[in-house]
Amino acid sequence: MLKDAMGGYRGTACEISRIILEHPENAEAWYNRGNDRASCGEFDEAVSDYTMALQLGLRFREAVNAYGNRGMARVETGDLDGAIEDFTEIIERKPKNLWMLRTAYLNRALLRGKKGDSVGALEDRRLAIRLLPNIKHNNQ
Repeated sequence: MLKDAMGGYRGTACEISRIILEHPENAEAWYNRGNDRASCGEFDEAVSDYTMALQLGLRFREAVNAYGNRGMARVETGDLDGAIEDFTEIIERKPKNLWMLRTAYLNRALLRGKKGDSVGALEDRRLAIRLLPNIKHNNQ
């Protein structure tokens, strides 16, 4: 399952599901099906697939991506607390990709603000700005 240049995944959810049936321990297949389901708007199913992929064990980079993708899917399902947990997990893992880390802080800031935690939201925005200080930030 590779992402093509247009952003789609090669292989349908049916094909990926077949792989999962044959190899239920294949964390990458669960992750890829989560991506496919999220791209089709099936967010509850995507959350389940990302969760299974994370439980089975993904490599560091894929795990960080899975937390981010699951966080975004959780936002779509209305699970803001779960999404905050996923973005917090990315922050605690401290990926070397500063853009990814910055995005996790900004997403968590947005969600904290929605939940009424203006102090936490402001701190997350400040930390995001410190990561990449030369980038123009919106909503400062």
